[in-house]
Amino acid sequence: MSRKDNLLRRKQAVQDVRVSRRRFVQQTSLAALAGASGLGLLSAASGCTESTSEPNTDAATQPATGAGAETQVDGGPSGPIAETATGKVRGALTQGIAVFKGIPYGADTGGANRFKAPQPRAPWSGVRDALEYGPSAPQSSPGVAPQDAAITALIGTLNGLPESEDCLLLNVWTPALDDGKKRPVMFWIHGGGFQAGSGSSPGYDGTNLAKRGDVVVVGINHRLNVLGFMHLATLGGAAYAESGNVGMLDIVAALRWVRDNIARFGGDPAQVTIFGESGGGRKVGTLLAMPSAKGLFARAIIQSGPTLRVVPREDAEKAAQAVLDELQLPGGDVAALQQVPLAQLMAAYFAASRKNSFNHVVTGFAPVVDGSVLPEHPFSPAASALMPDVPLIAGTNRTEMALQLAGDAGVFTLDEAGLTERARALLGARADEVVAAYRSDLPAASPSELFLLIISDQRYCALMMTLAQRRAALGGAPVYFYYFAWETPVMEGKLHSPHALEISFVFDNTERSSGFTGGGPRAAALADKMSDAWIAFARTGSPDTPKLPAWTPYDGVRRPTMVFNDDSKVVDDPNKARREVMQSVLALT
Repeated sequence: MSRKDNLLRRKQAVQDVRVSRRRFVQQTSLAALAGASGLGLLSAASGCTESTSEPNTDAATQPATGAGAETQVDGGPSGPIAETATGKVRGALTQGIAVFKGIPYGADTGGANRFKAPQPRAPWSGVRDALEYGPSAPQSSPGVAPQDAAITALIGTLNGLPESEDCLLLNVWTPALDDGKKRPVMFWIHGGGFQAGSGSSPGYDGTNLAKRGDVVVVGINHRLNVLGFMHLATLGGAAYAESGNVGMLDIVAALRWVRDNIARFGGDPAQVTIFGESGGGRKVGTLLAMPSAKGLFARAIIQSGPTLRVVPREDAEKAAQAVLDELQLPGGDVAALQQVPLAQLMAAYFAASRKNSFNHVVTGFAPVVDGSVLPEHPFSPAASALMPDVPLIAGTNRTEMALQLAGDAGVFTLDEAGLTERARALLGARADEVVAAYRSDLPAASPSELFLLIISDQRYCALMMTLAQRRAALGGAPVYFYYFAWETPVMEGKLHSPHALEISFVFDNTERSSGFTGGGPRAAALADKMSDAWIAFARTGSPDTPKLPAWTPYDGVRRPTMVFNDDSKVVDDPNKARREVMQSVLALT
């Protein structure tokens, strides 16, 4: 194939669904805002609609696709070159950190590979440029016009990063290549629930983290939504036995790539820490219950990702049938799904989700308890005992739901009557009891702040506390719990401590994300402490650092919690009264 033909083929591959992630994030954000402002009551175990925490930026140059060996045109003589099991890649130096973007860890997932476990990437000859982010997984609703959303003003603007089924790609930030050092590897899994997001967002840039901690940072893209979690085993038989969890199997394949290749990037495959926020945290929790992931990581961090339960098999089957019904395909003709144009498949998925109110956490298009890839729910009725020797950091932000509610002006101007109305719509008969308990615990809080705390505890905080309690009950490796209470000054401080805010502190990117954090020395001071704690955990299994008080492991009696703020401290059960009433409402023990 000529160079011109190859370039044309690459361009065509990404035109399949070149709809920007901006459109999807805005759509899902508005859906979350509309649902919340309409006071809809979600299942107690379901969590909430999740959105990505940081946007993607520049459109990426796409890799060539094809079944045979690939040839990558050299991008010039400069830049660090690393050798992987499938070929050489050329990156770039940024502030002394070698950065490689868009490295394939699996084959194109389109065509015959759709709904199948990830397949190996064909080797390539020459040196492949790894200078631009690759495409995100398909996640946009075709033909739906983008809309404005308040959330975009907080997390930034998205600039049309392409989407493609050829999305099994990863990014690496490393201080040095193949130098014999065994650096800890910090393997980031992006948020966006199980339906959206990308590892290529600017807030996930690993340069600062790699530089300050002498660690290797890895971020990935993987299949999502209908392409990653459509359970076809019953309809399609053995050939599709793993279809409901291929999005998670993609992550396992990426971890295997790290095991086999990361030493050449200066990393230690025996010191891999998986960490993620929101949907990424849910994926971390799910991996802790997956036999195929055992031994591929040594430590885990769940940030605001309460994965107590995922999708039961019968609900996953209903979701799959709903998509087939939208496409008007006979129930048994699963093979035809592999030939459906991507835009048509995505449109059917969105239509089925709307009509059936699938929440993409426990009622469709999320990991499935299939008895094989995922034998049980990760943390229900107890924590999976598959990997009790893996230490865990888990935590939550004080007003998680303030981000999803950022576009609902009314939530920030509630009076007592408005608080009561919203609480009753959310909690039913227990609402007055809950409001009274929260008012007693925080007598100076405004009605708006109380509502943000109530809905945040109902959707995230109480669930995360339960997750930590159940994991600690295994009696294995320690669990460290945190409560992020630092308040951002943006929006005149109305958001308090919203969902995803802590990511920039973990990555030491508070200036890069100043539109959300406010930037400046106050944010930088906490980032200095939090990022060092995460790095220490990746290196030793303990988050202790001289910059913070000694972090006592969690247990179900004292419940020691690191409360992150300008003056961080460890407090036993810091929200005891609120925790107890909300766990009672949600029937959590």
